Amino acid sequence: MNATFANNLFRQSIQDYHLIDDVDTPLNNPYSASDIAFLLYQKNWIDTVQWHLEDLIRSPTIRPDELVAIKRRIDLSNQDRTDTVEQIDGWFFSQFQSITPKPTARLNSETPAWLLDRMSILQLKLYHFREQVDRPSVSDEHRRKAKQKLAVLVEQEGDLAQCFDELLDDIRNGDRYMKVYQQMKMYNDPTLNPVLYSSQE
Repeated sequence: MNATFANNLFRQSIQDYHLIDDVDTPLNNPYSASDIAFLLYQKNWIDTVQWHLEDLIRSPTIRPDELVAIKRRIDLSNQDRTDTVEQIDGWFFSQFQSITPKPTARLNSETPAWLLDRMSILQLKLYHFREQVDRPSVSDEHRRKAKQKLAVLVEQEGDLAQCFDELLDDIRNGDRYMKVYQQMKMYNDPTLNPVLYSSQE
């Protein structure tokens, strides 16, 4: 498991989604549920659908009822995204549980899965900025700006990949260690969101 493996899966998910390019396309995960590839593919598919929901919600012609429906769908998507990240971190935690950190080991504030979260979103940015570079109906200035931003994103891709691989190496070597914290989101929980529970009390 390394950055190249993860990024390849993220790109595959993005390409598969854009074969139909519809937010209502069901997720058809090609990997076994027991394989980490299953979670990585699922994670990026959630990100990709949400990316396009975020586009739809900004349509100047969207009806108020459509806007509310999409906003609630995005809320649920965020919960699915967080749950999947925590599942991925659980996988890493089980992989590293036999490793004894050195006395000098440092706690890493960003877990491997949350770093993968950033890498997944970055692959979406790369895909869509490449679309802008190749967009036939835009001005040369638009294309020039898109190319500049794409170059920055490509640099970030390399940096994040290096950081991810170094983090895993450091954990394996006992130089850093990770903890898994649940995100404790409140807005979807009817027992914690005051707007939801106050009406029942």
